[in-house]
Amino acid sequence: MTIKYPILKHWFYWLLSFGLLSVIYGTAYDSYELGAKVILMLLPVHMFYFYLITYWVLPRFFFRDKYVKTFLLLLLLLPVIAVLYRLDEIFISNPYIFHYYTTRHIKVDWPEMNQSWFKQLLRPLDFANAIERTNTVVWICVTLRFFILWNERKQAVLQAELNFLKGQLHPHFLFNSLNNLYALSLDNAPQTPGIILGLSNILRYVLYECTAERVLLKRDIEVLNDYIELEKLRYEDRLELNVNINDQVGNAKIAPLLMLPLVENAFKHGAAETTDMPWINIELYVTGDNLAFKISNSKPEQPDTNSSGQKVNGEIGLLNLRKRLELLYPGKHSFRYFDESDCFIAELNVQLSSNNKK
Repeated sequence: MTIKYPILKHWFYWLLSFGLLSVIYGTAYDSYELGAKVILMLLPVHMFYFYLITYWVLPRFFFRDKYVKTFLLLLLLLPVIAVLYRLDEIFISNPYIFHYYTTRHIKVDWPEMNQSWFKQLLRPLDFANAIERTNTVVWICVTLRFFILWNERKQAVLQAELNFLKGQLHPHFLFNSLNNLYALSLDNAPQTPGIILGLSNILRYVLYECTAERVLLKRDIEVLNDYIELEKLRYEDRLELNVNINDQVGNAKIAPLLMLPLVENAFKHGAAETTDMPWINIELYVTGDNLAFKISNSKPEQPDTNSSGQKVNGEIGLLNLRKRLELLYPGKHSFRYFDESDCFIAELNVQLSSNNKK
C-alpha cells in the first residue's frame, strides 16, 4: 500500500534522515544536541541535491531515454554539490562547532579554522568526504524514490489490466442477457416481465457496484441467487438444479464477478445445450476466511456442430477469470476445472478479506 499524500512521504523520509544522522554525528561529537544542530545546517544541501536529481535530471533526461546526458550531468553535479556542501561547512557548521567547544572551555586542535575559506575549500580530503557524505544520503533517497515509482507504475499497470479484464465481462454478460430476452419474447413467455426486472437488478450490480475493488460477499451472493432464480424461471421443470449456498458470511469482502461467470457458463454451455434432462450442482461454503465454490453441470453427449465458437468463448471466460485471480489474489487462491466428456466441473477457493481490510 502506498502513502496517498506525497508531502507526507517527503516529511517522513527527511525526518528519518535527520534522526539517523543526528545520532551518528551526535555520537562523533559526544553531544546529540550539537549533532542535531549541525545536521539542520547541512540538511538543506542534501535536500537541494535530491530534488534537483528527482525533479529535474531524471524527468528531463533519464525518463526520456537520454542516458548519456543523464550520466554526464550527474558527474558534473558531484563536484558542484560537494563545493556547496564544503561552503556550508566552512561558513556555517564548522564555525558553530568551534564556537560550541570553545565556549565550553573544551580544547580543540583545529588549525584549519585559522586558514582562509579558499584554502579550506581546496583541502582534498575534506572535499572527498563532502562527495561521499552528500551522495550517501541523497542516493539512498533516490533509490527509495525509484522503488516507489516502480511500485506505483506496477500497480497502475495491474489496475489497467484488471479494468480491461473486468470490462470484457460487462458486454459479455449484457449480450447473453439480451439473447435470453430475445428468445423469451419470441415465445411470448409469461416469465418475460419478471426476468426483465431481475436482469435490471443484476445489470445494475454488474455495471455500477462492481467498479469497486472489493464488494461485500453477501451482496455478491444475493446477485448470484437472483441470477439462479432467473434461470429457474426459464427452465422451469426441465432442469435438475441443486443449490447449496451458505449466505452467513458476515462482513467478508470479495472481488466482484468471480463466481457469476462460472454460473452463467454452466447454464449457457451446459443446461442450454443438453437435450436430455440437464443438471447443475452449485455449492458455496465459507469457513473462516476461506471461500470454497464448486459448480458442476451436464454436457451434451453429442456436441452441437455450431458450438465450437461458444466453446472458445467459454475458454476465454475461464482464462479471464484465472488471470483476474492471479492479479487480485496472488498466492491466496486456487482455481481448477475439469472438462470431461459428459460434465464440466469448476472449483474455486479464495482467501477472503474482512470489512476492515482492503
